[in-house]
Amino acid sequence: MSAPRVIQSQPLTRAAFAPFGDVIETNGAASFPINAGRTERFHALAAVETLGEDADAIISIFRGQPLEPLLIDLMERHPKGSQAFMPIGNEPYWVVVAPPGEFDPARVQVFYAKPGQGVNYHAGTWHAPLLPVNRDADFLVVDRRGPGDNCDTVDLAPPVRPE
Repeated sequence: MSAPRVIQSQPLTRAAFAPFGDVIETNGAASFPINAGRTERFHALAAVETLGEDADAIISIFRGQPLEPLLIDLMERHPKGSQAFMPIGNEPYWVVVAPPGEFDPARVQVFYAKPGQGVNYHAGTWHAPLLPVNRDADFLVVDRRGPGDNCDTVDLAPPVRPE
């Protein structure tokens, strides 16, 4: 196996992540009061995409484990729908992405997601599987259910190591 390609991570911000999807967080988001003023609603932080006939949106919980060693050798994409991940708990995680279309390893980017930040990958965006930084972590996931193949994968050679 060849030496991993080290990619410097960048902070996860709405502007930097926009080509790949949406950042889901309350920090800096517009809100308004509901429920007689007892609840603050941060409205429409991300849009769910479910492409294709008989498709619908579902909510699941995924439990991710950190990689030891931290070498990413697989990327995936979901061409028929978006996929949102919202951490449940206080664990940071890595977000490794590449633009939709034909996979280009030179265009892989790495983001460091702080606790409380979620992501919504646009349909077709390449991304690594869940990558908690320190320990197992649970994520609320909103994605597509329906007929058709909705998961393409590509092997990375050399692998990628976030920094």
